[in-house]
Amino acid sequence: MQHFLKSYFKFLLNSKNEHGVHSPFVFDLVTNCFYDETNYYEYENIIDYKKSLIEDKTKINVTDFGAGSRIFKTNRREVSKIAKIAGISTYRAKLLFRLINYFQPSTFLELGTSLGIATYAASIALKNTKIISVEGCRETSQFTSNKFLKCFNLEQLENIDFINSEFEIFLHDFDKSSFSDTDWNMVYFDGNHSKVATLKYFDILIETTTNKTIWIFDDIHWSKDMEEAWEIIKRHPKVTVTIDTFQWGIVFFRKEQVKEHFIINPNKNISSYIFERIRI
Repeated sequence: MQHFLKSYFKFLLNSKNEHGVHSPFVFDLVTNCFYDETNYYEYENIIDYKKSLIEDKTKINVTDFGAGSRIFKTNRREVSKIAKIAGISTYRAKLLFRLINYFQPSTFLELGTSLGIATYAASIALKNTKIISVEGCRETSQFTSNKFLKCFNLEQLENIDFINSEFEIFLHDFDKSSFSDTDWNMVYFDGNHSKVATLKYFDILIETTTNKTIWIFDDIHWSKDMEEAWEIIKRHPKVTVTIDTFQWGIVFFRKEQVKEHFIINPNKNISSYIFERIRI
């Protein structure tokens, strides 16, 4: 926790808003996406789904493939507590919706389904785009896919594939033939928050990147190891623009951009937004 707080205060000292951004591409992203104050009707859908999880007392056996939990002392966990403590926050789910809605990627890959809050945010932003969500834990994957079947109609689920697999196995084995000549347009990395695993996934996927590829890494300040992984990612020669929003590291591969790193508070009005919850 001490490392987390120290990293956060360092972030606050160095972060900027749109007035400190001189890149037209990043300036437009910050003003028209990060700071978009539109009250999208989809937000209510996200809130309702998360509320249904918070009210769910089902217990599941969670298999941790990554760095484990700072909060939970046992692998048998109640869905409501996972949603409150470990699931993506409502604020971040809304931001993810805006990012996806803004860029409209042609394919979306999520590594780490968990309870499907981010998956749902992606699905309502990309109604006609293929979404693949991979979860390593069998019981978590089963619970979430069944929850979607109960909560949503078949039309809403047509573009989502839930896959139970360890990430590395999936990335090596998945047949992308159904995507014709396109690769993963947007990847959301939200599982196994360790330096070794993060860089392994990075190395596997780096050859699939195009000029339009966008990667979002969750919990880049979760530990010293994750911060080291983030620094290595930033320095990679294929990476051009990176944005540190504290919770997420967003990576672009736009060849027309000068290599540049930005530290941006995605909340225009509340500097303490990160304390909306403490991640495990």
